[in-house]
Amino acid sequence: MASNLESLVCSLVPQARRDNNLKHELVAHCQDILSSHIGQSGETDIGYLADLMQRHLLQSSPDGSLTLKFSNLLARLLDQPVLTRKHASLLFLHSLATSPKPSSVSPAFLPSLAPPPPSKPSTALNTPVDSSPTSRLPRGRSKAEILREYRGKIGRPHLPEHLILRDTLYLLQGISGKYVHFSPGADPEQNDELVFTDDPKLIISTPTRALVHRLAEVGHLYKRVDAFVREREGRLGVGMIEQSLCHHLQTQLTEYYRLIAVLESQMAPHPAADAADADNASAAEDGSVRQEESGLTLKRLDVWIEDWKLRMRMMSVCVEGARGAHGGALVNLIHGYADNGDPFVRKFTDQLLEEVSKPFFATLHKWLFSGELNDPFSEFFVAVDPELAHLQYVQSSSNDGGGGGQFSADGGFGGFGGDGEDISGERESGLKLWEAKYQFQRDMLPAFVGEVFGRKIFSTGKSLNFIRYSCHDSDWVATREKLSNTGGTLKYSDISGLERSIDQAYQIASRRLFDVFFEKYRLLDHLLALKHYLLLGHGDFVEQLMESLSQSLARPANTLYRHNLTATLESAIRSSNAQNDPPDVLRRLDARMLEYSHGEIGWDVFTLEYKVDAPLDTVLEPEAILRYLKLFNHLWKIKRIEGTLSKGWMRIAGGSRTFLRVPELDGDWHQIRIVVAEMIHFIRQLEAYCQLEVIECSWKNLLDFVQKKEGDLDALIEAHRAYLDRMVKKVLLLSPKAGREENVLNQVREVFAIILQFREATDDFYNYCLSESARRDSALDAERGVFTHIEREQRPSTHDVREILNRIREYGTSFSERAQSIVQALQVHPDLDCRFLGIRLSFSDFYKSKKEQQR
Repeated sequence: MASNLESLVCSLVPQARRDNNLKHELVAHCQDILSSHIGQSGETDIGYLADLMQRHLLQSSPDGSLTLKFSNLLARLLDQPVLTRKHASLLFLHSLATSPKPSSVSPAFLPSLAPPPPSKPSTALNTPVDSSPTSRLPRGRSKAEILREYRGKIGRPHLPEHLILRDTLYLLQGISGKYVHFSPGADPEQNDELVFTDDPKLIISTPTRALVHRLAEVGHLYKRVDAFVREREGRLGVGMIEQSLCHHLQTQLTEYYRLIAVLESQMAPHPAADAADADNASAAEDGSVRQEESGLTLKRLDVWIEDWKLRMRMMSVCVEGARGAHGGALVNLIHGYADNGDPFVRKFTDQLLEEVSKPFFATLHKWLFSGELNDPFSEFFVAVDPELAHLQYVQSSSNDGGGGGQFSADGGFGGFGGDGEDISGERESGLKLWEAKYQFQRDMLPAFVGEVFGRKIFSTGKSLNFIRYSCHDSDWVATREKLSNTGGTLKYSDISGLERSIDQAYQIASRRLFDVFFEKYRLLDHLLALKHYLLLGHGDFVEQLMESLSQSLARPANTLYRHNLTATLESAIRSSNAQNDPPDVLRRLDARMLEYSHGEIGWDVFTLEYKVDAPLDTVLEPEAILRYLKLFNHLWKIKRIEGTLSKGWMRIAGGSRTFLRVPELDGDWHQIRIVVAEMIHFIRQLEAYCQLEVIECSWKNLLDFVQKKEGDLDALIEAHRAYLDRMVKKVLLLSPKAGREENVLNQVREVFAIILQFREATDDFYNYCLSESARRDSALDAERGVFTHIEREQRPSTHDVREILNRIREYGTSFSERAQSIVQALQVHPDLDCRFLGIRLSFSDFYKSKKEQQR
């Protein structure tokens, strides 16, 4: 090694070939440099070192010529395969170039630890070298002595490392040291500033300052995390998730304290406790060197703290985000940091989430498997309305859906109490509790759960709560046991197991809820009863009821009494197949009158009513019952018109033999029969469309959903609403286009009124023909000598007959025009079923041909 250095020195310094002292001195300096800290820093980046050398060359040669030359030489050096330690060679040359100038050699080849030049001007290269101890580096001296001698000659010594190390350990704990301390910034929201104490006797080198700055970042982050934990300790109303976060952070800080204690124990004892003055600096330097050899150093401390620097950064980010987040939103915030490519960050975030999410999963477990919401700090994504928190669903009158109430004399029903308004109020409370007591908060839902599973969790807990408190399910304990067996431990590290548990709990709760509704409370029987009675599905019952009520409903509305209507309803039930329906269904059926105004008759205000109680009123909500009544009103009118036309046709057909006595009116009766046939075709097609294509098809869709037993109570409510929506839109021929919502419906109702007027006019004409036939029979009898008591003045005048025929023709023409208009409107209706109705109404394009004939 020494021979190689001598050859290198002689080749670079020609004077050393002739001067042995100079050669030995340069070789000794090179050996000191190679054995010093240079090259031991661990930095092996040739690019970084080349950048430092280029900067140095630019200071001596701003024109860049030396830099260009250096770049060419460096490229040639990197291409040479002979040298294996190219970085060490460059570092050695760079150290030589940046060393201070001695008195006897050229400034480009002095080591950095050499003493400073004397006060005299620099000597020439051929000046004899002083061999005194101050100018030569004797062999056998320690690095501390060399360092002390060098720093003593340049003025102020460096601050011993063990002192700056002690302050750095304080900084790591957020405490200011003697030589380095934290200073708050001008703006309270800004970070702390790191300030180094200006000592006139000691200096802190720039590399040391940079290293302390890097280490002090951990202390600053520690202060932020520790302040957050301490602040939450003394605050009231801190949520359980936030408490769990603080607990985990405190655990991490405790582990951090343990590391700091271990690092402090590795600090070697120092002979100088304070290096504030220059007299003790040398002794401190000796201790620093011994510590570097055997104990803790700043660079070793940097290595030890590197892992905690990343941890503190992550904890600080979580702390800053936690100030504006709460509950599930806080869990969601932390979960967002898990999507990171850095394995350390991802692992740390997973561990943090595992601890922080424990209160969330505890609340989730109780809600998912018991239907109970234990959330005192409102951290869960299911919220309860405080006004409804202590309310329960309205209890039904009996466990089997209300018992077997009977008809009462005043039109009320046993088990329901007061009138319909009171019952509707109870229905509103049941529906309100189901829809408004618990609310889904999407912003509080953690992302690892997802909205799909979040909705299932929300539905499962709400269904269990409904089964337990509203349906009073006696098998509730068995259901909860089944749920507990399927659900394992819910935790963040087992997301797939969590999803399986959610799916299983959702299916069990939903299936049990369907069983309770359709087996215990017989919901399907009630839906079928609404279809049979309010949608006129029981044909014989409707015929009996209409036949019994026809005379009463023809009277003014203010002359009708509810108990008479109820008695007639009971008679219609007992004289039809409706008597075979379950008693619980029949006791809910009632007849009443709507609010009426002056001039209205019974047909205008009569309606059937079907009463439901809790929990059935959750599905058969008040709005749904009102829509059933709306459908009944329309279908009842169609049934009335059909009955009117049927009776009219039977009267006309039955009296045809009588009309033969008045042959001059045969043409008029022929036209009447054509119009009546047209009206019968219109009303029967309309009725068949409503009953077969709308009601029955809609019922089949609802029945398919019920038989599948898929979904939850919300899905059942939605399916029933869709069932009603389809019937209302199609039966009432409603159009979704603006301004045309009830255009066709109003025309149909005008047709109903025209048919009733036509039937009244034909009745007048029938009575005229009947009286005229009787008069002519009496005249013929008189010719035969048989005398009757028919007076001549009873003969209607010709003017009255013409007026009746004019009315018949007018109503017949109006009906055809309205029917033609309805057909045209249905042909462009956006609903396909309504278009087919228009095709059937205009059989063989009857109305189209008629319109062309009119043109």
